[in-house]
Amino acid sequence: MEKSTTLNLRINPEIKENAEKVLSQLGVSMSSAVNMFLNQVILTESIPFPIALSQAPSRVNMDTMNQEELNTKLERSLDDALSGQTLDAKEVLQEFKNQHKDD
Repeated sequence: MEKSTTLNLRINPEIKENAEKVLSQLGVSMSSAVNMFLNQVILTESIPFPIALSQAPSRVNMDTMNQEELNTKLERSLDDALSGQTLDAKEVLQEFKNQHKDD
């Protein structure tokens, strides 16, 4: 059995750089950190940290609003639309894609 193998990963350069800074301060190489992570996966038979869907901010989360708050937001949105205070959907989508292209 091989003592080691190569693992090629695509990582956001900024994330890699920041992680290397932290790991360097801890005296741990990137390779050792990845090995620690994978060993924890094996030991716990899971991802060794919580993974959850992010919650929408409460200001836009319908689950946290009462009926009056929801109606107020809907009325404001309708007023904005009727008064022409809108954004072009294609531009908003393109901006979103640009902001999240490395995610």
